[in-house]
Amino acid sequence: MKKILIVVCLVFIITGFAAAQEFGQNATLYVSVNNVDMVSSTGDKVAKLSYGDKVTVIKVVGKNVEVKSVADPSKIGLVPSAKLTTKKIVVGSSSTTSAKEVALAGKGFNQDVENTYSTQGQVNFDDVDKIEAITADDNALMRFIEEGHLSPGR
Repeated sequence: MKKILIVVCLVFIITGFAAAQEFGQNATLYVSVNNVDMVSSTGDKVAKLSYGDKVTVIKVVGKNVEVKSVADPSKIGLVPSAKLTTKKIVVGSSSTTSAKEVALAGKGFNQDVENTYSTQGQVNFDDVDKIEAITADDNALMRFIEEGHLSPGR
């Protein structure tokens, strides 16, 4: 029993070490969400990254990764590691496919799946689209966080 426990622990340690290496210095990562803000260490917005944007790792800072944009190397900031992937993302022509559609397809969601959901129940995708279209400027969000005594998540 002890041998099995030791082997399992070693596997977890090796797996954790390998995962940490994915985000090593100078590694190339790709944005895996529609949009994400790159912020400075003080929380100021440096740039907005889009699905498929390529970045280079400078260093890992907790749950964030300090990265440099490949498209504009002058843009350096922090991005949550959960919003980055090591998998190469190639975004199709904007005339045929939107970044949102590509992101959803990468997660296994396509028009056939949407049609199946629509026929099986009372799903109203128009309301979902309306909610997704709601935006707030950064100042309003910070005011909301401060007035609600919430953690900014950084």
